[in-house]
Amino acid sequence: MAERIAFRGELGSYSHQACVESRPGSDVLPCRSFEDGIRAVREGRADLAMLPVENTTYGRVADIHRLLPESGLRIVGEAFVRVHISLMALPGVQIEELRKVRAHPVLIPQARAFLDQYGIRGEAAADSAGAAAELAASGARDQGVLASDLAAEIHGLHLLARHIEDHAHNTTRFLLMAPEPNFAKRGDHGMMTTFVFQVRNIPAALYKAMGGFATNGVNMTKLESYMVGGSFTATQFYADIEGHPEDPAVARALEELDYFTDMLDILGVYPRDPRRD
Repeated sequence: MAERIAFRGELGSYSHQACVESRPGSDVLPCRSFEDGIRAVREGRADLAMLPVENTTYGRVADIHRLLPESGLRIVGEAFVRVHISLMALPGVQIEELRKVRAHPVLIPQARAFLDQYGIRGEAAADSAGAAAELAASGARDQGVLASDLAAEIHGLHLLARHIEDHAHNTTRFLLMAPEPNFAKRGDHGMMTTFVFQVRNIPAALYKAMGGFATNGVNMTKLESYMVGGSFTATQFYADIEGHPEDPAVARALEELDYFTDMLDILGVYPRDPRRD
């Protein structure tokens, strides 16, 4: 029986594309929210949840760092999806017939040069893949949608122009979440460890805590802070490092970190995606 992956959004979304590319042959479960996707895994209706965490253009996905520690799930993989934007319409429609295109608000500015070239107006939609489904059902010949190639395939739309984004670097990073961690798995391209921590209330605690990673040669690829519990004094940190907790250098760095923290929670240990490079 194929594993099932829950994700937020409609069929044909970039989250759906992440599922298809990272776990070919898996079943998918579209959900209305991140919380619904997490709940589907916790209740056994899905084996994994695919959650976007950051984008090269727009940065961190809102609220995701709060959801990860509270989810009760553990990270078992990561996936990088190149966000290609394509223009689609009903079969037989020509680009000159279009008066507007609908898409998620973050996509429209990324295709501004192309839209201006053809004098097409952008209109915000809650979800680009959802807009593709709505267009297929509406029969509107003067409308197009900006979405993924997968959305056009699923909803029976015609691709008028492929990969029309203004910039060639737009990529979203996703995390695969499961009910239990998998410390035994090793990746061909290295490992990643993700954790959250709160430093002790002592002078220079963060500086001292980070020193262990520098002295042991452990590469920290991400360090972000965010408030917890509505307090300006309770700051929690989210970190990604390269390596496995069983690696001697990582073990020493984490041991030193633990000395300077009130809380340390490893959210996941998982294979490093080669597309990081």
